[in-house]
Amino acid sequence: MAVNKKTRHRIALLLFGAYLILLFYFLFFSEAMGRSGTDAEYHYNLTPFLEIKRFLKYRDVLGPEAVFLNIFGNVIAFMPFGFFVPMITKWHKNIAYVTLYSFELSLLAETMQLVFKIGSFDIDDLMLNTLGGLCGCIIYHIMRRIRSMYHGIRKKKA
Repeated sequence: MAVNKKTRHRIALLLFGAYLILLFYFLFFSEAMGRSGTDAEYHYNLTPFLEIKRFLKYRDVLGPEAVFLNIFGNVIAFMPFGFFVPMITKWHKNIAYVTLYSFELSLLAETMQLVFKIGSFDIDDLMLNTLGGLCGCIIYHIMRRIRSMYHGIRKKKA
């Protein structure tokens, strides 16, 4: 059974809203992510690749889970954003715009973490999150192309 375009759009909006709520929770409230309580100091890293190198250098001490969570977790966390933005909007299907919006959302989140002393402002997270948004948008476009090819084949057979 095919789902009409309006229903697909509503489902995408609902999933996008749920994703944003979960992202907000993990960025600011999740105790599993070390977000319990506020610290007395500001924590920030403005040196590109510093934290990535540190996690890779001390991977034996920190464990593979910490490395995976820090590097790939930041990318994976923003992939849904890059996927849903072009799906739910008519005007923002361009990969450059979606990447810019991913950067802006990440910058907002990192700045809020700095201001409220929850976690730290990390330029590496900003880069990885933006990469995640870009990857999500690329996946959206690949799936869209596959879908249009599939529909083209179906129309030729009919």
